[in-house]
Amino acid sequence: MNQTPIEETLHAIGLEIDAMKTAIERLESLRTGYPALERNLVRVRASIKMLEMNFVDPAQME
Repeated sequence: MNQTPIEETLHAIGLEIDAMKTAIERLESLRTGYPALERNLVRVRASIKMLEMNFVDPAQME
């Protein structure tokens, strides 16, 4: 099925959001003993969630 340019862009945004989530998971595995990292990861995860709500199909969200 051919996608419109908007659908292609939204798909690309979704892939980038997934990449950010993967990066956050890797950072979370390193956070022990670094309170500033833990606090900032909470904020970054919230920002990623907002991006998902704006750009990702709700059926694809966890």
